Amino acid sequence: MSTFELVWDCRSGVSECPTWDPATRRLLFCDIPAKRIHALSVDSGAREAWDFPEVVGSFGLCESGRLVVAQRHHVVLFDPKTGTTTGLTGKINEPATNRLNDGKVGPDGAFWVGSMDENSPRQPIGALYRVTADGKIEKRSEGYAVSNGLAWSPDGRIMYHSDSTSAIVEAWDFDPATGATSNHRQIAKLTNEDGRPDGAAMDVDGNYWSAGPSAGCINCFSPAGQLLRKLPFPVPGPTMPCFAEDYMYVTSLREGKSATVLAEHPTLGGLFRCQAPAKGAPVALFKDA
Repeated sequence: MSTFELVWDCRSGVSECPTWDPATRRLLFCDIPAKRIHALSVDSGAREAWDFPEVVGSFGLCESGRLVVAQRHHVVLFDPKTGTTTGLTGKINEPATNRLNDGKVGPDGAFWVGSMDENSPRQPIGALYRVTADGKIEKRSEGYAVSNGLAWSPDGRIMYHSDSTSAIVEAWDFDPATGATSNHRQIAKLTNEDGRPDGAAMDVDGNYWSAGPSAGCINCFSPAGQLLRKLPFPVPGPTMPCFAEDYMYVTSLREGKSATVLAEHPTLGGLFRCQAPAKGAPVALFKDA
């Protein structure tokens, strides 16, 4: 059984989007409500952080060394070396109560990012977008309360996605050359006890690893949606796994937790890791160069 250890006791409101950058050997992740991206050097332990004017829903790595970053209603490019931010898109046509959420760079070199409703109860008014280096925004699917769980099969030919509120995991056949999708299907329907799907990662065998914050676990599904493994997580609210060489890193959240839960689990919102239960599939770079 994989045992998780606390790597960074940052106590973020909502830590999300752990991303391994092999070029710099850093593990990056964001704190959504704090409007911040953190970076941890896995060799030296050095830490760095960059603040943004709006919430950081997610981000991805670029070919140029920059980051492609989802703000509330638009996407920007950020250079960690200079601290320079450049606008990429205009305002995405979303309801005022929505914000951009989970996003990842696909095998097509585009940034795929979904939106979510911040109302309570959440309504299925979010969408999934494809963003390219020329700033073009294309809506590719809609009807989500919380768009989440983007990941691609190792050969780039299947795209996975989830809606945390409706607790479904879905998939499309994917053309890595063009970003075209087809053959949409639902592969899993989960419950609170199963662990509603949050952020996700893919291993080299094509299995889909999904954080299950409602059940305090990491679920591993086969490409057909069969539950293969369930890893217990040390604190409630894991948000997303990420493979990084010999480790799996997982972010967590503390926002919305009761005083009792926070007293029992003071490290909520931190960054954790365990020995990798599988080898991670490579993650693509945004074609901005």
